[in-house]
Amino acid sequence: MKLTTAVACAFLILGSCRTTSTRVAPGALERPPFDAVFTGGTLRVDCHHVGNAKEEHFAVALVRAEGAWPGSRTQLVDESDMGLYRFEVRALADGRVLYSRGYCSIFGEWQSTAAAKSGWGSFEESQRFPEPRTPVDLVWHKRRDDGSWTEVARASVDPASRFVDRAPLATDAEVIPVFEHGAPATKVDLLVVADGYPAGERAKFEEVARGLIDVMFATEPFRRRRGDFNVRLLYTPAAESGLSNPRKNAWRQSRFGLSFNSFDVDRYVLAMHDRELREACAQAPYDALILLCNERKYGGGGIYNLWATATADSEAAPYLFVHEFGHSFAGLADEYYSSTVAYEELTPPGTEPWEPNATALLDPKQLKWRDLVAPGTALPTAWNKAQYDADDLVYQAKRKALIDAQASEDENEKLMREVKQTSSAFLKAEPNYGKVGAFEGAAYLSRGLYRPEVDCIMFTRNPTSFCKVCERAVERTIDGFAR
Repeated sequence: MKLTTAVACAFLILGSCRTTSTRVAPGALERPPFDAVFTGGTLRVDCHHVGNAKEEHFAVALVRAEGAWPGSRTQLVDESDMGLYRFEVRALADGRVLYSRGYCSIFGEWQSTAAAKSGWGSFEESQRFPEPRTPVDLVWHKRRDDGSWTEVARASVDPASRFVDRAPLATDAEVIPVFEHGAPATKVDLLVVADGYPAGERAKFEEVARGLIDVMFATEPFRRRRGDFNVRLLYTPAAESGLSNPRKNAWRQSRFGLSFNSFDVDRYVLAMHDRELREACAQAPYDALILLCNERKYGGGGIYNLWATATADSEAAPYLFVHEFGHSFAGLADEYYSSTVAYEELTPPGTEPWEPNATALLDPKQLKWRDLVAPGTALPTAWNKAQYDADDLVYQAKRKALIDAQASEDENEKLMREVKQTSSAFLKAEPNYGKVGAFEGAAYLSRGLYRPEVDCIMFTRNPTSFCKVCERAVERTIDGFAR
């Protein structure tokens, strides 16, 4: 039996669901003042995103009232045109877009894997938005290869309905302020969440989290935009220390469903219990989440407008913390192309990636970061890719051997240090190092996709800074919350 959006809507609140094609025009109609449209509270829609490689469905499971709306009250409609999906809240009377956000999802990633070709998957997913005063349509769109959008699901919600869950929020988590610079509505509210820290390691979580937050805010543009952030920690004691590691047959309880080996990629850490996570996080205002894991093993992940994960005790934890947040907060693509991933075709040939730091260079004159390229710079831009790839093949073979042998973290970190030393020197010696251009190799593809600079925190573990294009993308995201 298929789970469909229609089933979910009938179960929930007399919803209408259909699939049509449309281009989103978020600014087409003038929008009324916030207080005229919204109550000041937050609604959350919990779904099951279900399907396979060829089809997908949204089954709405719950509409939940949270606390006060923590986001902007002036920048409600997302005009960045980013993300694989787009979620809209539309006035029932005239179709006016009251609120929207681009985002990515676990399902969207899984759908590009081999597993999606042979079976169905189901993943928890949620969307949060200001509570409207009147009934609305919720509309989900998905991006086509040509960059346009197609509607994939729709449901109607009446905030006054008895089906909206208004039970008191849980109070079992400890919210720990790190620094606060103003009201949530005018700042980026970052919440760093503990996972795998039992009661006896609460102090460890706070110490490590504060140290990694210091690293982030020593990195531009976070350093100069520190005053636009509020940062808090969320601590809930874990049943036991650490994360599950299936490749070593090590299993741990995780309240939020975090584990290594997501999509059968050794280092990839995803949180599979989304509803449980959202219930806990609703105890604090937040716009962005980083889930900090009590593990030394190198691992993490970042999904745009969902969350970032990072292991806290790895030697590379400072890099992981900033790199993964770059994904989840600013929609930055991975710029590397040789490490093992489960995806088979995230960017179809001949299409332009939506991410701000990757391009297919279909028309060099229309390069999305053309204004940052110095006159006379060749597009594509030369670099010694052949030698880099040859060296990297050796590294990947050594890394795989260590994984297969279930090597210690000392051995893994030793190899990463060696590679960092040699690749850093190699890339810094490039004639075009530090220049903006279009360097082939990006977003998991060795050929046909290009990144803005030779090196960046989104490419290797070498630098402690973003390239100019990534830095600008982060700053634009901050502007979407704090201006």
